[in-house]
Amino acid sequence: QVQLVESGGGMVQAGDSLRLSCAASGRTVSAKALGWFRQAPGKEREFVAVVSWDGRIDYGASVKGRFTVSRSSAKNTLYLQMNSLQPDDTAVYYCAADSSMGLQTPYWGQGTQVAVSS
Repeated sequence: QVQLVESGGGMVQAGDSLRLSCAASGRTVSAKALGWFRQAPGKEREFVAVVSWDGRIDYGASVKGRFTVSRSSAKNTLYLQMNSLQPDDTAVYYCAADSSMGLQTPYWGQGTQVAVSS
């Protein structure tokens, strides 16, 4: 089992920045990939970003160029730096951990709310 706890969400205005964190604990040896998803009201969960144990990174199309994902040197903390936030970025952001970058059957965190006003 891998436990994931997100933090850093909040309410901001368009153009502002936020940094989310996700602390992983438990059987982190199986968390080869850590990533972020988000879900806005009435919409499906959307892939945001993923970083692998060896540093490979991928982003969803809607955040590429604005968001930066990183992983601590100890590999068990994940960050998401979100710049130039827009109202469409409003969602609950979930941390995910899995054995591969595909994040097909991940462990999930409880989510942290991000709200962006115009």
